[in-house]
This record gives sequence, C-alpha cells and structure tokens, in this order.
Amino acid sequence: MIIVIRITGEVGLRKEINETFNRLRLRKKYSCIVFENPTKEQLGMVNKVRDFVAFGEINPDTYKKLVEKRKTKIDNFFRLHSPRGGIKTKLHFPKGVLGDHKEKINKLVERML
Repeated sequence: MIIVIRITGEVGLRKEINETFNRLRLRKKYSCIVFENPTKEQLGMVNKVRDFVAFGEINPDTYKKLVEKRKTKIDNFFRLHSPRGGIKTKLHFPKGVLGDHKEKINKLVERML
C-alpha cells in the first residue's frame, strides 16, 4: 500500500500540477490518499507531484490506526492534522518532508493523527 500526503497549498502552483492534485483527490493541504494496488497511471501522477507531497509505503498497523481515527464516507481518502513537532516543507527527505519516504512515512503519519 502506498500513501500520498499533500504538504503544500495551492498558491503559486502551475496549472498542470493543480490538475494532477484534483485527479488524485488531494485538493487541500494535509489531505492524503491510500492506494492499495496502485496502477501505472496513479504512480505516474504521484511522480509528477513528487516535489509537493510526501509519499511512501504504509504498513497495515498504521493504516488500521488511520481508518479508526479518521472515518470518512470515501474509502482511502483522509484529512490529517499538521504534524506535531513541525516540518520543513522546502527540503526533500531526509532533511525535509517532501518526496519518497519509503517505510519511514509511518512515523510522519502517526505524528499527523
């Protein structure tokens, strides 16, 4: 399973990037979506917005906590809080929060619950 969390807001983004966020249903800051079996098209969209999101492989325990705390009408789409302890939004992982976190995304998600 892959989780994608939008970190940046809408101000100053190119039209193509905004359209990709809309297709991923990541319209607001700190919204996230979980892909259980991502398709090649979904992975391409994530790759296009990789400079504006944090993404990685989420383990089943963290996903279970996410579902329990954030019950929504739409499955696999969640709104999160800003992370406890703050984040650096202009830098890529490991110095900042943007980009591919691989398995370490679980720590970020738990800070945002």
